[in-house]
Parts: sequence; C-alpha cells; structure tokens
Amino acid sequence: MTPTAGPAQGNHRATYREVLAEPRFRLLFSTRAVSITADALRITTFSVLVYSSTGSALLSAVAFGTGFLPQLFGSLLLGSLADRLPPRALITGGYAVTCAAALLLALVRMPIAASLAVVALVSLATPVFHGASSRLVAQSLKGDAYVLGRSLNNIAGAGAQLFGLALGGAAVAALGPRRALAVSALLYLGCALAVRIRLPRLRPAEYGGTPGGAVGERGAVRASLQGAGLLLRGRTVRRLMLAQWLPPAFVAGAEGLIVAYAGERHFAPGWYAVLMGCLPVGMLVGDLLVGRLLRPRGRERLVVPLTVLSGLPLIGFAAQPGVGVSSCLLLLAGFGYAYGVGLQRPFLDALPPEGRGQAFGLLGSGSMTLQGVGPVCLGSVAAGLGTGGAIAVAGGAVTLTAGWMLTWHRAGREPSRTTIPASTTASS
Repeated sequence: MTPTAGPAQGNHRATYREVLAEPRFRLLFSTRAVSITADALRITTFSVLVYSSTGSALLSAVAFGTGFLPQLFGSLLLGSLADRLPPRALITGGYAVTCAAALLLALVRMPIAASLAVVALVSLATPVFHGASSRLVAQSLKGDAYVLGRSLNNIAGAGAQLFGLALGGAAVAALGPRRALAVSALLYLGCALAVRIRLPRLRPAEYGGTPGGAVGERGAVRASLQGAGLLLRGRTVRRLMLAQWLPPAFVAGAEGLIVAYAGERHFAPGWYAVLMGCLPVGMLVGDLLVGRLLRPRGRERLVVPLTVLSGLPLIGFAAQPGVGVSSCLLLLAGFGYAYGVGLQRPFLDALPPEGRGQAFGLLGSGSMTLQGVGPVCLGSVAAGLGTGGAIAVAGGAVTLTAGWMLTWHRAGREPSRTTIPASTTASS
C-alpha cells in the first residue's frame, strides 16, 4: 500500500478527499472513531456501575479516572513496543484485550477493587497500540496530508466522544449498566476484526522493527524508559509536547467546573449540559475551518494567537457572566483549540523515525493524564476563589503558556531530532 504522496515541507494545502483516499488511513480513522465511541460508553457506564453498587461518589470518580491516569505509566514502561512489534498484531491485540475486559466487567460480578484493577491494566497497554496506529498514520500520509489527517482524527474524536456519552446514557437507561458494557465490547470486537482482516501484514522494514530475536519484558521496559528519557531531554520535542499538553489540561480543569458554576449561578436545570457542549462544538468548528481553509504556514503562524484564544475567553468568567455570555466564551475557547493543528508538522519533523510510535504514545498518554489532573487542581482553587475565579485562573494559565510559546526560537534553528537506541528487537 503506497503512502499518500506530498511534500514534507512547503506550503502545499492538502484536501480531505486526498486524505480519505488513502486506504490504510481510512481503516485506522474509522476504527479509531468507533473505539472512541466505545471508550466513552465503557468508561461512563463503568462509573455508573460502580456508583450503583457502592453509592460512593468518590469511587465513581475513581472508576472514571482509572481509564486515563495509568496510561502515562504504560507509555513510560512499554512505549518502545509500539516501534518494535508488528502493528497489525499489536493494534488487533489491543482492541481484543479491551473487548475482553469490557466483557469481563459485564459478565462477572467482581469486587470493586478487582474491577478497577482490570480497567487499570488495560489502560497501561493503551498507549502501545495507539502509538503503533499513529505511527502508521504518519507513514501513510505525507506533508500536509498528515496534518489534515490529524485534524480529521480530532474532529471525529470529539464527535465520537459526544456520541459515546449519549449512547452510554441511552444504553444504561434501556439495558442497564452491565448490558451496556457488553455493547461496548461488541464495538471493540468489530474494530479488532476490521484491523485483522483489512490491514496487511507489514515487514519489519515497513514499520521500523528489526528482524531476529524477540522483545524480552526486561529489555522492553529498559528501552521504553531510555527512549522516553531521550525524547523528553530533546528541547524541541519537549517543548512541542508541553505545548500540546498544558493548554488542554488547563481547559479540562475549567470544563470540570462548569456544572458547579451553573449551580452557583442558579442557572435553570439542564443549562449545564448546554454549556458543557459549547467547548466540543467550538473544537469541531475550529479544527474544520483551520484545517480546511488555511495553508500550512498560515496554521503554524496562528499557533500562538489561537492558543491565546483558547485561554483569554475563560478569564471572562471572573465577571460571573450569565448563560448567554458563558456559552459564547466557551465556544470561543473551544475554537482556539485548533492551535494544535499548526503544531502537527513541526512535531512530526522533530521526531526520530525509529521512535515515532513511542513518541505518539507518550504524547497521548501525557495529555490524558494531565487532563485528569487538571480538574483536581482547579477544584482546589475553586475552594478559595469560587468556580468563576478558578475558571479565570485556568484561562490565565493558558494565556501564559501562549506567552511562553512566543519566546521559542524557530524549530529550524534548533537540533530537531534525537536518536532512540534500538536495544531490543522484534520478529516479523
């Protein structure tokens, strides 16, 4: 399967039609959208199941966060496998394991601690097969087609997450939490079968593996830790990762306070859901317009202004606005999320080819972890400043991050790549 042609540099603007014409990307894109729907359904349903079994809001919140927080540890300890194992087997196995875990939670009545352990173990492996999938996307799409592909993934991801949340509520109401978990298992099974049947078996040279030998557990952990350390010690890669981690973490912290803000302001019942929907709607529109209408250099020039746009409207919550103004502020903040489109090409160019799978896994797991920590930190701030003040603090932190990004040298003036040692090998 031939990767989509296109210049790695320059100002060529790709189209969505070009991106979706690539069969390998189309397969990974569609299965990813289905799996995100299944993730949202599984995580929320599991949280409901824990709450209905224990009556504890704390355990319900822990059940929700268990699907995210362990991912960073999995990336640090196992991330190198994304570059060293055959991707078809790795991605198929990842979906199959997640399917088995959802089915286990649906069919077996386990102690809460055991159920949480099952979810945490699956979360540890998630960055590995997600990293392998992202690596294949980077190999399949070149130049601006890759940037537009990432934008399409963001758009589909936001839409799939919203659909998964809605499906979760409907499934729990109609079937109960355990049968709803079985529905998520069926979705994962469909993804596993689609990848196993339609993704060709690649030779080691096609995915970065090295023929001969096998990856030992101890060697994989050592290689993963060493590779992650080298990636984060590289100034360019570290900066670009932080730029993609910090603003979403602060905004997620603000998002976690929306329900409490609506309650403090005595908004009518149901308005909190409208406010929570404004951020993802703004993200969808922003990614679509910035990805489709602007050329690569234009997107990269707008990274800092769009980052400011994702934070500045949140500062307006210090004035305790009403429903209408709050909705507009959140829509604008969501639109500013499109800043990430302009970081995709510089980030890819900065990565060593032999460590891209691990880098993508680390990027995603770090983002998930910080977005889980953000609401906790902002919740503590709200105890002293109120929810409006805490949301404003989150906006100020995003704006300061934009100022930090403005101080960077151009990526082309800095060493752009770090060599990741291939201390382990993989069989074909």
